[in-house]
Amino acid sequence: MFRQYYRFTGHPFQLTPDSRFYFGSQGHSRAFSHLVYGLSQEEGFIVITGEVGAGKTTMVEQLWAQLDRNSYIIGRIVTTQVAGDDLLRLAVASFGMQPEGVDKATLLRRMEQFFREQRQIGRRCLLVVDEVQNLSIPALEELRMLSNITIDGRSGLQTILLGQPQFRRILANPDLEQLRQRILASYHLGPMSQAETRPYIEHRLKMVGWVGTPAWEDGAFDAMHRGSDGIPRRINTLGSRVLLLAALDEAQVITASMVDATAAEMAGDLGRGASGDFAAPTAATQAAADPDLVRRVEVLEQTTARQERVFRRLLDLMGSMMDTSK
Repeated sequence: MFRQYYRFTGHPFQLTPDSRFYFGSQGHSRAFSHLVYGLSQEEGFIVITGEVGAGKTTMVEQLWAQLDRNSYIIGRIVTTQVAGDDLLRLAVASFGMQPEGVDKATLLRRMEQFFREQRQIGRRCLLVVDEVQNLSIPALEELRMLSNITIDGRSGLQTILLGQPQFRRILANPDLEQLRQRILASYHLGPMSQAETRPYIEHRLKMVGWVGTPAWEDGAFDAMHRGSDGIPRRINTLGSRVLLLAALDEAQVITASMVDATAAEMAGDLGRGASGDFAAPTAATQAAADPDLVRRVEVLEQTTARQERVFRRLLDLMGSMMDTSK
């Protein structure tokens, strides 16, 4: 709905990774440099970790967009809660081969033959494994064994491992010593800073034809960072909701209070406001303990009023659609 209202050519805050929306924050630029360095070594593993939604997959999409397709062939594995042999079959399938009905030895021979054929035509094989923190130790060992396949004295496969922060603790397992020795580049991708949030949002908006409508107050960008902790996917989720409610409210300016109110609504939707087993504090006690109480009450009042306006707007739109269909 907001795409039509603000005349965007696309969805500025889509959640699906797309290299067109890649934004080179300081952290992403450093992580990307580690990827490029790792690739230049032509062997071993590259490890990129980060919180859920930090932009790891989008960064790999950006890398793939820049690679020469005549020089690389890429396989991808996303479903990682599998056993070791199943992971090997997924790796085989990711490169377009059929893994069904054959034993492990045959799979390995097929992989070796595939790597050899690709090397002969000048292409390197790159495997990307996402959500790698879900892999078992035996499955990780299968990946290491694949890295042992050599073609004419050179590695047949290079692997990029993408995972959440806990994967670094998994890597510390003594049973993974041999895999750790094959990691040539590693980087942890943190959240974006408050200063980077504004150019990130503006970049995504401009990619879909934004020319200043709706306008964003300076404080709205700070509120977006505050409501998302600087995690790109959370920014996208919050940004989509802000634009939707702004369009329903026919707003031409995005304000900090609108963003704060939307973030509060989303937190309520997810049940973050539940009091649990604790008794609700009195107003006097809460005011004494919380200097931001007045501001939060104001946000709540604004949210309630805006929800009422949005509800009326939705009823009007539904009425218009029914009249048109007659």
